[in-house]
Amino acid sequence: MKFKHLILSPLLLMLGAVAGSADEATDKFAVTGTHSSPSAEGASVSFKALQDGDLVPPTFTVKFLVSGMGIAPAGSMIDNTGHHHLLIDAIEMPDMNLPLPATDHIRHFGKGQTEAELTLSEGEHTLQLLFADYMHTPHEPPVMSDKITITVSADAPPRNEDEE
Repeated sequence: MKFKHLILSPLLLMLGAVAGSADEATDKFAVTGTHSSPSAEGASVSFKALQDGDLVPPTFTVKFLVSGMGIAPAGSMIDNTGHHHLLIDAIEMPDMNLPLPATDHIRHFGKGQTEAELTLSEGEHTLQLLFADYMHTPHEPPVMSDKITITVSADAPPRNEDEE
C-alpha cells in the first residue's frame, strides 16, 4: 500500500501543476483525486443529422454539435469550454468525477474535433456524446446527449451528413 502512494503522489502533483495551482478544481483533485469544471447553464451537445433509429452504412461520418459552450483542445483550461467524447455501446456511464478513460467504448476527440468517420460492425449500436473539460473530466452538471440507437447495414444508402 505504501508503494502505491509513492507512485501516485508524483502523478497527482504533476496533474496539479498542469491545471494551475490556484484553480479550485486542482485543489479538489489534489485532495480527493477528482475534480469537475462547471458547465454553462443550458449547455447541450447533440448529433447533427443523426437520430435515434437511423440506418447507416458500416462507415459513416458523425458530426457533433455543442450549444452554450465553446470547444477547446484537451489541456486548454478555458472557462466554459471542453471537447467531445463519443460513447459507443456503453453499458454503464463512466464515473463523472474522474477523467474519462480512452477505450473502445469511449472515444476521445481531445484536439477539438467536431466530426469523425466511424466504422462499426453490422447490427444495432448505441451512441451518446459526453462533453468534458481540459482534463477529460465531465463538467458539473454533465453535458451529454440522449443515447441513440442506430442500425448499421451494408444495404444502407450513403448519408448526407449536412442534412438537418
